[in-house]
Amino acid sequence: MKHLIIYAHPNPESLNSHLKDTLLEYLQHVDNEVVVRDLYQLHFDPTLSLEDMAGQRKGEVSQDVKTEQDYITWADCITIIHPIWWTGLPAIMKGYIDRVFSYGFAYRYDKGVQKGLLTGKKVVIINTHGKSNAEYKGIKMDKALSLTSDTGIYAYSGLDILNHFFFDQADRATAENIGVWEREIISTFKSEFDIAIIESKQ
Repeated sequence: MKHLIIYAHPNPESLNSHLKDTLLEYLQHVDNEVVVRDLYQLHFDPTLSLEDMAGQRKGEVSQDVKTEQDYITWADCITIIHPIWWTGLPAIMKGYIDRVFSYGFAYRYDKGVQKGLLTGKKVVIINTHGKSNAEYKGIKMDKALSLTSDTGIYAYSGLDILNHFFFDQADRATAENIGVWEREIISTFKSEFDIAIIESKQ
């Protein structure tokens, strides 16, 4: 299987980095092809420019966007890893979505009807946040986060969402908690893609 990890966190010692490395090690161990796009290391430009907007209307994108779109086209499964900041995506990740998930690539309209174009691909989203899940549930922020990202971005683009993890109180996570989260992540990939690998060999 071909896996693309799109990762956004500036600190290489962060929990997000640790979860990314855990997943990468597992996927490589079971002989998957894996590409990691670390947006901070790439110095990805998150600003949707006037030139970007004009190009999208004509089906044209800049080379840095085309590179990212080529990786998405290549992948069978895309994993998005980033923290929740101010109840949303980090600016660099939001800018990645703005520029890379462009009209004509991630979606289009046929006679006024929206159509996602990334069908046939799976996506897993791994998020960390400081609030507890109970606090987010109490103010319905859990539903808001799922609506704006799962419905508004990934399903909108035609992606099949396998799982969306919200790992809470991440700024004070214990080793025990992190171990549980690691196992939950690996379990999702193991149950979904080990089956696919077995079926492909039959």
